[in-house]
Amino acid sequence: MDIPFLMGAKMTQQTNDNIEYSDESFWLKVKLFAKKAGREVIDNALCLYYAAKRPDTPKWAKTVILGALAYFISPIDAIPDLTPIMGFSDDLGALAAALAMVSMYVDDNVKNQAAEKTAAWFD
Repeated sequence: MDIPFLMGAKMTQQTNDNIEYSDESFWLKVKLFAKKAGREVIDNALCLYYAAKRPDTPKWAKTVILGALAYFISPIDAIPDLTPIMGFSDDLGALAAALAMVSMYVDDNVKNQAAEKTAAWFD
């Protein structure tokens, strides 16, 4: 399974649940909801995003990442993102589970990229 959006092409990838993922929709969600989602959610999402962009991350790991990021940007959630306090807890769970599965591809470079971007929004 090729994931072109993670390799630099401007394309949209469909998941099995017909949830569209694109770089543009990812960045829009992050920019609009960063403060509301919280630092941990955004940092996890960015770690996954940058791990997926690594050329040595295998396809199976990119597929796991795609699923978690597609869930994150999806307007349909188990707990709506507009719900106070609890709105992003399901997103955090999905992102954390994906991170645990692909942690070997989240190296110091990925962590630093995510930390820099997170700091730009939260500090």
